[in-house]
Amino acid sequence: MGLEEKTAIKLNSTFVRPAMFYVNGFSNIPHAKYYYVFMCFIYIMTVLGNSFLITLIYLVKTLHTPKYIIVFNLALTDLCGSTALIPKVLDTFLFDRRYIVYEACLSYMFFVWFFAFVQSWTLVTMAYDRFISICFPLRYHNIVTNPVVAASLLFVWVFSLSFLALLVGLIDRLSFCGSLVIQSFFCDHGPVYYLACNDTSLNTIIGILGFIIIICIPLVVIALTYVCIAIALSRIASGVERLKALKTCTSHLILVAIFFLPLIGTNLVVMTIYIHPNARIINSTLTHTIPALLNPIIYSLKTEEVLNSIRKLSKNNRFYTEHCKNKRLRNISSSNKMPSF
Repeated sequence: MGLEEKTAIKLNSTFVRPAMFYVNGFSNIPHAKYYYVFMCFIYIMTVLGNSFLITLIYLVKTLHTPKYIIVFNLALTDLCGSTALIPKVLDTFLFDRRYIVYEACLSYMFFVWFFAFVQSWTLVTMAYDRFISICFPLRYHNIVTNPVVAASLLFVWVFSLSFLALLVGLIDRLSFCGSLVIQSFFCDHGPVYYLACNDTSLNTIIGILGFIIIICIPLVVIALTYVCIAIALSRIASGVERLKALKTCTSHLILVAIFFLPLIGTNLVVMTIYIHPNARIINSTLTHTIPALLNPIIYSLKTEEVLNSIRKLSKNNRFYTEHCKNKRLRNISSSNKMPSF
């Protein structure tokens, strides 16, 4: 038997796949369960807000435009991302079920980061929509069409699926022969592969690539689009027209800020200085959950078309209710006038 075969047999014999991981969460914090109750409240409001926005866009035909196809996709991603993360966090810590099966842990990691990936590039698609709308207004309806936007978003979903399958699949090649305690509030990529006792250099490379693709590149692309938008707005002579064009970007800029800034801040702090695990967990939970909560609120309150659609839907609903009420009263009146025999 050759040296290579002996080495292969030795590697196979030392491969260790654990049955379960232990999700550590907070350490030495009294009344930590109140924080998870707060997370439960965030999840309920997230579901209500995003479900309302999805239903509104679906029901109001005037919102079946490229811009609101992207908003619909963002609301759907927020809803799915929060559902992938928060219920399991609540089950883990409120009911003290901190052990998680190996396969379930990898699935958990996949779905949380998959929806974060889609959300990130949906914001890029929004920036592209705003860029064409302001910089090429006369060609907007020819360039940004429903099929083009749908194809772009489909590509984002497929690419996200492929990349996250690779990211999580590379975890499966690792051996875990030491600690199985995940120093996080969910099966996060870094805290999981750090536990491996064999070579994790490839996982580190993919993790850095993921950070670049999910956070850095989208942020740079969005920044470049707004530089072009700023140049285009500076050429508009009328201050009123400039302000009107700028107003169409405010909702998107707020969404970008609340999504990317916490992610950038958390990752830079972790890479540069030591941060206490409890502080990192609080920051990470809020980073993963608050944007999904605020997105539908921002789009409902800051966007004129959505506000008008809400008023229209409310008016139609009141009209329908009054119509049904009057019809019921007429039926009762007719039945009372019927001759008796």
